[in-house]
Amino acid sequence: MAKFNFDEIVDRRGSDSEKWDGGRAAGVLPMWVADMDFRTAPCVVEAVARRAAHGVFGYEHVPDSYYEAVVDWFNRRHGWLMRREWMIYTSGVVPAVSAVIKAMTSPGDKVLVQTPVYNCFFSSIRNNGCLTAVNKLVYAGGTYTVDFDDFERKAADPAVKVFLLCNPHNPAGRVWTPGELRRMGDICLRHGVFVVADEIHCDLVMPGYKYTPFASLSDGFLMASATCTAPTKTFNIAGLQIANITVADEDVRRRVDRAVNINEVCDVGVFGVTALQAAYNHGGEWLDELLAYLHGNYECLKSFFAANLPQIPVTKLEGTYLVWLDCAAIGKPSSVIVDELLSEKKLWLNGGDMYGEHDHPFVRMNIACPRSVMLKGLGLFADYVASCVNG
Repeated sequence: MAKFNFDEIVDRRGSDSEKWDGGRAAGVLPMWVADMDFRTAPCVVEAVARRAAHGVFGYEHVPDSYYEAVVDWFNRRHGWLMRREWMIYTSGVVPAVSAVIKAMTSPGDKVLVQTPVYNCFFSSIRNNGCLTAVNKLVYAGGTYTVDFDDFERKAADPAVKVFLLCNPHNPAGRVWTPGELRRMGDICLRHGVFVVADEIHCDLVMPGYKYTPFASLSDGFLMASATCTAPTKTFNIAGLQIANITVADEDVRRRVDRAVNINEVCDVGVFGVTALQAAYNHGGEWLDELLAYLHGNYECLKSFFAANLPQIPVTKLEGTYLVWLDCAAIGKPSSVIVDELLSEKKLWLNGGDMYGEHDHPFVRMNIACPRSVMLKGLGLFADYVASCVNG
């Protein structure tokens, strides 16, 4: 019997939620930005409430127990035994990625990405004065694979200094296999390309798939990479702003630590430190039920599309809670689709163009919400498709 109620509808309007109150959100059903509409694990709520009751919120000293919680979580859940001294805490994974790029590149260098990919990768590259090199993922059969010949050509460019690995991949929904990771990693080692692994979605994996930490696969990968992780996606605590960069190479770690300080993202708040420990130490049962619920949502969505929208293929979702929908049948660019959905149906999704997908119209839908809310969004989407096809 379920212990946690993910069907509960939590009214987030009026809470200064970016998703529900920000920008164009008034009167709209938002299924865009990657935060969930579920309450976080009760153990996190209780820990934060206890800390709040203290009433003094000065500068935070990050205790030994914080590092122990991270190490134990990744060892227990993912079989990767990292060391405390490898870790640098910071305010979020995007600042973490930006700091590592700053540490490992000079202005004018190139950073390799695999599109379609998380949109903040592009700004992190640009803000560090670097250029983007693109290894476009291959879309076929409802999923994505790596074009390894093109990957090697791009990595062989002497100007490419860093590869930004998204693992699991947002928005393609892939959970890269050990074989795929090894092949990418071997190419990067061969050409002296440093790997920055954004693994923020590492805990959000569908049944039948297993996340593999890139750095866990070999000592060579470990020493030529930095891994960026956080509990924020897993436990829906992005607003508490906490993340970690794991860097085993001591010299690289000094450079990354300096970049974190140059970027002024070296301080974290009391509630993020508290929440991480509660989540990693006591949140496993909640996460297991969350994963089952998200899988149920995905299965429900697939059934809905099969019955009502067979012309819109649903990309296979191996990880994350972000469904990637192939909208070629609508016959419009993704930017037009999302604008019309917003203006005509009050449904807010993300268009594929923001992730570097300019050749094919995709939209991204966040299904981390109560099933009744998701079904409402699916109904709005189906109404829109019908109006396009029949209109």
